[in-house]
Amino acid sequence: MITKEKLREYIDQFPDELSIDELIERLLFVQKLESRINESLQNDTIDEHTLKLQMEKWFELNG
Repeated sequence: MITKEKLREYIDQFPDELSIDELIERLLFVQKLESRINESLQNDTIDEHTLKLQMEKWFELNG
């Protein structure tokens, strides 16, 4: 969850004019970014070795 204050900080960095579609894309990006930051702060991450194993499995299934 993001606070209004933090959201305002992001919105202040947006261009003066943008379409609704661009706004939605940017807000979704902000949401994902904040979520990943929170995961990192809570040490809810995986190590590089685990990531490589997961990627290998994904490529085997989808390659």
